[in-house]
This record gives sequence, structure tokens and C-alpha cells, in this order.
Amino acid sequence: MKTGFVGLGAMGLGMARNLRRAGLLAGVWNRTPEKARAFAAETGTPAWATLTEMAPACDVIVTCVSADADVLEVIAALTPGLRPGAVIVDCSTVGVATTRRAAEAVRQAGGDFLDAPVSGGVEGARDGTLALMIGGRAETVEKVRPVLAAMGNRLMHMGDTGAGQATKAVNQVMCAGINQAVTEALAFGQALDLDLDKVIDVISGGAAGNWFLDKRGKTMIRGSFQPGFKLSLHHKDLNICLEMAERLGIPLPLSTRSRDDYAELMARGYGDDDISGLFRLKSAARPKG
Repeated sequence: MKTGFVGLGAMGLGMARNLRRAGLLAGVWNRTPEKARAFAAETGTPAWATLTEMAPACDVIVTCVSADADVLEVIAALTPGLRPGAVIVDCSTVGVATTRRAAEAVRQAGGDFLDAPVSGGVEGARDGTLALMIGGRAETVEKVRPVLAAMGNRLMHMGDTGAGQATKAVNQVMCAGINQAVTEALAFGQALDLDLDKVIDVISGGAAGNWFLDKRGKTMIRGSFQPGFKLSLHHKDLNICLEMAERLGIPLPLSTRSRDDYAELMARGYGDDDISGLFRLKSAARPKG
């Protein structure tokens, strides 16, 4: 099953490496050619100069890009040369409407499409332990299961096209709430003059323990915000979630607060920080004196 990979960002790089380890990766493409060439030099995997070259060479193409417009641009470049029966697996986080447009274009070109956004951070991408939330035809999921299993260890078919992205929206709303809770609590502990390393160690073993506290707690209290998951990307995702919620008439107060907090941090030049950079605002809110 010859698999191409599009998008060698923080998540995509680890995912592509795992596809190569599984013997599935036929080649890569990245908008910034230097990243693709570096990957080719590291792994010996071909780096295609254009998506037009990639399309006819692959049975499966995995995409992992940043925004809705990027997904549609990539799909438009791939579909003219797509192999009959080829499958595009989009692991980006985008709107449901974008996913349905992309799926329609791929199916009109004689292929099929799965929306399969991921969760698990750069650690999960590196280790092949991502959770994949998949929308599309069940038979297509089974067809490409070896590709999916090379990238993640929790594969969940959620339903028809768009169901994967809808599930990822739920995930991103939950992440916003967890980020608010963890950063606020640690800033509270800081104000109480507690040893935050000990706070994290003991709380991690109890009911309030969670992935974010475990993976990001000790880095944030040291002022290290290496992504991870970029704050600016979560801001983008929360805008998608809030648009969906508005159409449903559902308030999402924690997501709104996180979106606005991220906007403030982005205005200060911190958009490329990990989302744990929210701790900057929480700890700065401590009264002086």
C-alpha cells in the first residue's frame, strides 16, 4: 500500500516517520521544500517536488496541514492525477463543511476520503500512539487500516464524512477547559508559595491527574513553552468550535475564554508557544505585594 504524506509539521513529521517504519511510506511533500528535503536526507524517502507528481504514485495519501484553505488547496492539486480507488486520509483539524467539500471532490475524481483528525500531541505522533477520530465509509476505514494503525493505537470510526471532525471539535473544547483548569490551579498554587513540582507529583496520582498536567505541568512552571500544540492553532480550532456551537445555539464559555486569552497572547507575540503558555496570563494575574 504505497502511501504519500503531505505536511511535515510538528505532528506530521512523527506520523510520516512511523509510516516509514511500517514500510508504507512511498514519499513526502511539504509546502516548505526544505523540510521535505531534510526528511528525504534523514530517511532516504523520496521528496516529491509537486503534489501532481505524488498523486499518481500513491494508493493512499495522508494529509496533515494547518487550515481549511490549505486542505482544499492540497485536494485541488491532488485530484486531477489521483489513482482510481485511491484514498485520501485527512488528519488536519478543519471545519465539517470543509471536510465534506474535500470528500466530494475526491469521490468525483474516483477516489475516497476519510476525515481522521488526531489527538495525542507530538509525543503521540512520535510514538505512534495517537487517537484517530475517523469519519467516512466503514469499508474504506478497513481498506486503509494498516496506514491508520501505523500512526495511532486508538482508531475509532465515528460515522459518516465529517463525524471525525465533529469529534475533534469536542476534543478541542475539552482541551480548552483542561488548559484553563490546570494553568489556573498551578498559578493558584504558585500564589500559595507551594513547591509546584510536589504539587504536580501528588495531584497527578489522584482524581485531578490528567495527560496535560503530566506532559506540560513541569515545563510550564519553568517558563518553557516549546510546542507541543501551538497556541495559535488551538485558537484557530476554537473558532471552528465556536462557529459550530453558535449554529446549534449552544454557549461554550470556557472555549470562548480560551479563544480570547489566546488572542491576547498572540498579540504579545506568543502564538508559536505551546498552549500551556496560557500559564503566562494566569501567573501574571497574581497581585503584587
